[in-house]
Amino acid sequence: MGNIVPSHGAASALPYLTFIILLPIIFGLIVGVLPKDKGGIAKVIGGIGMAATAVLAVAIMFIFATGKSGYQMVTDHTWISQLGISWHFGVDGLSLFLVVLVALLAPIALYGAQEKYRTTSFVAWVLILEGACIGSFLALDVFVFFIFFELTLIPTYFMVAGWGGKERGKAALKFFLYTLLGSAFLLAGMLILAGLHQSQTGTLTFDLTELAKTHLTYSTEVLLFLCFSAAFVVKTPIFPFHTWSPLAYKESPIAGAVMLAGVMAKLGTYGLVRFDLTLFPRASYRLAPLFLTLGVIGIIYGAVVAAWQKDFKRLVAFSSLSHLGFVVLGIFAFTAQGLTGGILQMFNHGIVTAAMFLLIGMITRRTGSWQISSLGGIQRVAPVLAGITMVVVLAGLGLPGLNGFVGEFLILTGTFLLHRWWAVAAAGGVILSAVYLLWAYQRAFHGTPDEGIVSRMKEINIKESLILAPLIALIVFIGVFPAPMLDRITPTANSIVAHVDSANHVAPPSTGAKSTLSSSNGGGK
Repeated sequence: MGNIVPSHGAASALPYLTFIILLPIIFGLIVGVLPKDKGGIAKVIGGIGMAATAVLAVAIMFIFATGKSGYQMVTDHTWISQLGISWHFGVDGLSLFLVVLVALLAPIALYGAQEKYRTTSFVAWVLILEGACIGSFLALDVFVFFIFFELTLIPTYFMVAGWGGKERGKAALKFFLYTLLGSAFLLAGMLILAGLHQSQTGTLTFDLTELAKTHLTYSTEVLLFLCFSAAFVVKTPIFPFHTWSPLAYKESPIAGAVMLAGVMAKLGTYGLVRFDLTLFPRASYRLAPLFLTLGVIGIIYGAVVAAWQKDFKRLVAFSSLSHLGFVVLGIFAFTAQGLTGGILQMFNHGIVTAAMFLLIGMITRRTGSWQISSLGGIQRVAPVLAGITMVVVLAGLGLPGLNGFVGEFLILTGTFLLHRWWAVAAAGGVILSAVYLLWAYQRAFHGTPDEGIVSRMKEINIKESLILAPLIALIVFIGVFPAPMLDRITPTANSIVAHVDSANHVAPPSTGAKSTLSSSNGGGK
C-alpha cells in the first residue's frame, strides 16, 4: 500500500496515552456521583483532573521526537480477542497537537463558561467529553475509535439540551440525529472492511494498519470511502452537511460551543486524514475534485452568509464553516504544504473559535445579548476587551504575524501547486472573511453607542483575562514562530501524501511540494 505510516512506532515505558485518555473519564465519573449541591467541590475535582491531563499532554508534546513520521508512545494490547479488537493507541504529527488542543480547551471551557446551575453534572460531562475526544484522536483500532467517536455524542447532547438556549431541545436532537446517521454508515463500512480482510487473511481485526493491507477493488474502495466519509463530513461539518451547526452553535452554552466548534469539529477532518487517506488512497485521490469543490463552496458560502448575520453565535458558526473549508482544501490537495497547513489549521481554528465564543460569552453576561444589532459603542467603556477581540478577529481573517495566516498560506500555496483554480477561488474567501469579521466588529464595538448597553458594560476582569491569556499567547506565538509545530507535523504529512501518491502511481510535483518544511522556512510565514 505504499509508504504508509508504520504500524508500530516507538513504544513508551509508561502508558502515557492510556493515562491521558482514562484520566479525565475517571475524574468525570467521580464528579458524576457527587451530590447535586456540591458544585464547588465538583469544579475543584474537575480542575485537578483537567490540570493532570494538561500536564500529560505537555509531557507527550516534549517527549515526541521531531523528524519522525511513525506512531510514537505506542500502546498495543489485545482487548476483545474474539472480535479482533485491540487497545491500540499511538500519537504522530497528525494527532499530537489535536490532543494538546483538547487538553487546553477543556479547562478553559469549564472555567470560562461560569455555568451557575447543576454544576456537578456539567463538570462531569465536560470531563467525559474531554476523554472521549482524546481517545478518538489516539485510537489506532477502528472499532475503538468508533466507540470514542460515538461517546462524544452523549455529553455534547446533554450539555446542549441541559444548559442551552430557548431552542436547546431542538438543537440537541438535530445534532444527535445528524451525527448518529452519519455514524451508522461508518459502522457499516468498518464491519464490511473487517469482513473483507478476514476473508483474505483468515484473521478478524480492526487494527488500522492491518486493515490498510486489505486488497480492495476500486468500486469497493469508493463505496467504503463514502461510508466512512459520511460520518466525517457531518461531524466537521462540510457543506452541504452543515445545516445542524448554526442552530447547535447558537443554542449551546458557551462551554458547549467551545468544545463543539473548537474540538469536535476536528474529529471530522481528522477522520478524513487518518482513515480515508490511509485505508482508501485511490478513492481519496479520484474523489478529491469533489471534496475540493465542496471545500471551496463552503469557504465562499460560509463567508457570504456570515456577513448577513445579526447574531454573533450564528456568525461564528458560518465563519467556522468557511474556515474548515480551507482545512478540507489542504487535505485533498495532496501536497505536503497543503496537508501540513490543513493539520496546523485544525489547531489554529480551534484556538481562534474558542476565543471568539468566550468573548461572546463575556459580552452576553454583561449586556444580556449576543445580537450584533443591539450592541454598539463597547470600546468606549471596555477598551481592553475591545483590543483583545480585535486580535482574535485579525487572527480569524488571517493577518500576517498571527496564527491564522500560517495555516491558510500553506494551504493555498500547497493547493496552487496542483489545483490552481480551486486555490484562486478559495483565496476570495480570505477577502470575504475580512469583510464580515471587521464589519461585525465595527457595528458592535465602534457603532452608535446604545446607552442601555453601555451602562451595563464593564471592562474585562482579571479572571477573564487569565482564561483568555493562553489562547492569545498561542495566536501570537504560532503566527511569529510556527517552526516547532511544523517540524512535528510535516514528517507525518509527507508520509501520508507519499502513501496516496504511491497507491495511485503519481509522481511528486517537481516544484518540491513534498519536501520537508524545515525550521529555517517555518518561521515568518
